[in-house]
Amino acid sequence: MYHGVKDVKPLSGFKLFLIFDNNEKRIFDVNPYFGTGIFSELEDVSIFNSVSVKFDSIEWVNGADLDPEVLYRDSLLADTESSSVAENPSYYKTEE
Repeated sequence: MYHGVKDVKPLSGFKLFLIFDNNEKRIFDVNPYFGTGIFSELEDVSIFNSVSVKFDSIEWVNGADLDPEVLYRDSLLADTESSSVAENPSYYKTEE
């Protein structure tokens, strides 16, 4: 079944906290995409932190995007601790 993204928050370690349209909270690791084309630019924290919801998926200011089906399939369910981390902005990745 297809699930669109409702919300996204960047986390430390180049991970994303995602909320899908079925209200599932999931964590997606972007690290495996580094070194591949436009995704290499996401290693710049300011670009990584620019992630936002675009239609039913996500996109960064540099134009990189990921299919919502990939985001859902390759993410892990967020546990209670991860969910609370994502709701606390002090845990978000900041410029180093």
